[in-house]
Amino acid sequence: MKIVMLGAPGAGKGTQAKMIAEKYSIPHVSTGDIFRANIKNGTELGKEAKSYMDKGELVPDELTVRILLDRVAQDDCKNGYVLDGFPRTIPQAEVLDAELTKMGDKIDFAINVEVPDENIVRRMSGRRACLKCGATYHIVHIPPVKEGICDKCGSELVLRDDDKEETVKNRLAVYHEQTQPLIDFYDKKGVLKEVDGTVDSKDVFAAITGILG
Repeated sequence: MKIVMLGAPGAGKGTQAKMIAEKYSIPHVSTGDIFRANIKNGTELGKEAKSYMDKGELVPDELTVRILLDRVAQDDCKNGYVLDGFPRTIPQAEVLDAELTKMGDKIDFAINVEVPDENIVRRMSGRRACLKCGATYHIVHIPPVKEGICDKCGSELVLRDDDKEETVKNRLAVYHEQTQPLIDFYDKKGVLKEVDGTVDSKDVFAAITGILG
């Protein structure tokens, strides 16, 4: 079962991708995680990716495609995987489609988690992260016990550059221009499924498992 997660930044598709991966015992392949690991380790790829992320821009195709195709060719992906954060553009989707066709494979489901922009701005600008241990919080939904302090390691929590309101709005504008056309792309292939991402995450997951079976 090969699944692509669609939806705007902050729609919750990453959370759903992890839950799908756990339930169906397939890898959760997140380009965001790959990039963050590179950024944390200070690699050249990480530095380049961070320069785009900090401005709220998408990482260029050539950086992303190189990592992704190698990842899905690994043994643990042979029974399927959940792609989270890729493809982001029609050219990426076409490359992925062509490479999978060469392998005698295809995407089975493209799940779009639908959330209005104003909800996303509220969600993301309320996020706080611990740069030391990686724990994440939300000032409304998952607040730390002590304001501004990580429950797990006691370090200071920060609002990451890519969660600031202006950056989020910029990312949404880029999403609508570059990524939203993927909904039509996968709809034409007959694999698009849409779920309401404004409800509780458990209800979103129930809708998704109803689709996947």
